[in-house]
Amino acid sequence: MNNVYQNIKNQFVAGSMLVRLIYINVAVWLAVILVDIVMALMQFNSGNIIINWFSCYSGLRSLALRPWGLLTYMFLHHDFLHLLFNMLWLYWFGQIFTEYFKGRQLLNVYLVGGLAGAVLFVLCYNVFPAFSNVSEWASAIGASAAVYAVVVAAAVYVPNYTMNLLLLGPVKIKWIAVFAIVSDLAFMLEGNTGGHIAHLGGALFGWCYIVYMQRGIDITRWFSRLVESFEMLFKPKPKMKVEYGRPETDRQYNNRKHAEQQQIDAILEKIAKSGYDALTAEEKEILFSQSRNNKQ
Repeated sequence: MNNVYQNIKNQFVAGSMLVRLIYINVAVWLAVILVDIVMALMQFNSGNIIINWFSCYSGLRSLALRPWGLLTYMFLHHDFLHLLFNMLWLYWFGQIFTEYFKGRQLLNVYLVGGLAGAVLFVLCYNVFPAFSNVSEWASAIGASAAVYAVVVAAAVYVPNYTMNLLLLGPVKIKWIAVFAIVSDLAFMLEGNTGGHIAHLGGALFGWCYIVYMQRGIDITRWFSRLVESFEMLFKPKPKMKVEYGRPETDRQYNNRKHAEQQQIDAILEKIAKSGYDALTAEEKEILFSQSRNNKQ
């Protein structure tokens, strides 16, 4: 077990951002399953604690109590098939995305795309009268909105990139993205309406990201700075080395400079008589240091 854990840890640390995102989603899903088992054995019927605390709620009161749900919901899955399909899409299109962009940009699109899906979900459930009966307690979980952002971003950037699909053969990814979006619109009222809305929010962000990137504008720059500031809070600060001593007097300074000049003159005289190769390693280092100091 120690070897298995160490291998997983090494793969996570050394892996790409795409691999890390998949590992995190799988790890959270396993945690949800374990909590479900424990609560069933203890005969608690109040629901899964992880799901309850880290979902994204549409009700403004519930959201105010758990604002982190806007981000944490995109790592939550309860059903295995839900997790499987999301991770397969993330893996396929994440690989395409990282052929042209950096891993940090993939993380930004995933997180901000998921955030955009959550915001649209909350907004729609609090604006449209059709959701008035469920707006206070409806919730969303899953990486689908974040994955849609990656899918659409890849499809907009390289629309003619071709994937070989089982039974269908080579298909351009722009048609895969179009099919996914049309499917959400077609089944919007058939069930999981909140999920379909979140998908569209993520897709819209993925489209906007590439459109602005092609104009030289990274609309996730603010998020990158926020993440970097957060990371700085946990980085150990370098220890300052304080040295105590009396300041050098003018006489001491002049004596030191005179001694250094005599040493340099002796080295230059040696070069004139025997050549540079005749210098010792220490003499070459002294000459190099003096030359560097004169340039500063």
